[in-house]
Amino acid sequence: YKRGMRQLTSLFSVAAALVLGACGSPARAPATSGIAAPSSTACPAGMPANTRCYSGQDSAGAFFWVAIPADWNRVLVMHAHGGPELGAPTLERATEDLQRWAVTVKAGYAWAGSTYRRGGYGVTMAAEDTERLRAWFVQNFGTPRRTILHGQSYGAGVATKAAELYARVDSGKGPYDGLLLTSGVLGGGTQAYDYRLDLRVVYQYVCNNHPLPTEPAYPLWQGLPRDSTLGRAELARRIDACTGVRKPATERSAQQSANLQAILSTVKIPERSLVANMNWSTFLFRDLVQERLDGGNPFGNIGAVYSGSRDDPLLNTAVLRYRADPAAVARLAADSDPTGRVDIPTLSLHAIDDPTAFVELESAYRTVRERAGTADLLVQTFSRESEHSYLSDAEYPALFAALLDWIDHGTKPTPADVAARCTSFEPAFGKGCRIDPAYAPQPLSARVPARQRP
Repeated sequence: YKRGMRQLTSLFSVAAALVLGACGSPARAPATSGIAAPSSTACPAGMPANTRCYSGQDSAGAFFWVAIPADWNRVLVMHAHGGPELGAPTLERATEDLQRWAVTVKAGYAWAGSTYRRGGYGVTMAAEDTERLRAWFVQNFGTPRRTILHGQSYGAGVATKAAELYARVDSGKGPYDGLLLTSGVLGGGTQAYDYRLDLRVVYQYVCNNHPLPTEPAYPLWQGLPRDSTLGRAELARRIDACTGVRKPATERSAQQSANLQAILSTVKIPERSLVANMNWSTFLFRDLVQERLDGGNPFGNIGAVYSGSRDDPLLNTAVLRYRADPAAVARLAADSDPTGRVDIPTLSLHAIDDPTAFVELESAYRTVRERAGTADLLVQTFSRESEHSYLSDAEYPALFAALLDWIDHGTKPTPADVAARCTSFEPAFGKGCRIDPAYAPQPLSARVPARQRP
């Protein structure tokens, strides 16, 4: 393992010079001097009485919030948020995160979350920013009894990267004791976003209005031309004109209904997530490709066979096809793809009908951990829910408690254990436990067509 970790360190040093470019930078010791000494701040609404709160901005530009409850159990939860946000970071974003995850503080845990130093894509960058905040916490409040790294959505990819970059080396202990992944966009950027390229090409085949025939053509993997002025409102208007997705079903034309059905059944996304996924495949792709990868294409659909439309042979013949650039794929992989070299207990929760991050991404991540020989440190749980950004209140304290038992006592939980523990938290946190211990996701290829890889 010692030699393997040295090889991993060498890999990221080389990646800094040859691969990562603007996507991110290699992990390094956190600069704790980048954040001023703490001064107490009035807590946002929703925090328990007598919670101590701190907010600020570090020298790299990341805003943060820290909340420590009066009955702190000496466990710190470092939160890696979803997104990524595409605008400049703001304290308001960190405020929203703290309020959304107030259940963490109510359950007795200290909570700390960074906005990351800039908007846009950058998994390694965000992992570094999270670790910098953790080191500052320790510098000012002492070493917690345990530290859990919690990644939500895109932040789950950030958290897995941080767990790998800051894993123990030789006999030393890493800074994190456990890893919690919820609604995770897992598998890395080279796998998790394939379906959004599929959405763009299928949508254009059906609707032919993004871009319009009167607008300059561009390869759809770009998201948008760098100088495009298209905004979210106009994009939503075009989607609605073709599909009627923002109208009640009874108010759609027959053609709109047929168009909507063709797109949803082929790309296998729910109706309510169409506009959001088109936003990501437009504006996130522009940031990722043109701002982080210097215009290189990390996404391809050569060999992908689409099914579910009114005429699959015609669609597969006519749909736009793109071949990924190996150099761009390598840069994206170096920044965001997990290696699976995680040396701490890992627990995950994913809604079975997640409309944004397919539950099958959990299968992709398990494969990564199996290849790395660390699958024995991974327990995955699944709930009969259909949301992405937040699930049932009682489920999160149950996950933290099960993870701590595993860390402290070596008691590796089963999904049934987590489900039972969740029920025990309902009197304090409300009904809503929907964990299904028997569920196992299909391979990602069952949801997203396989394709040629560089």
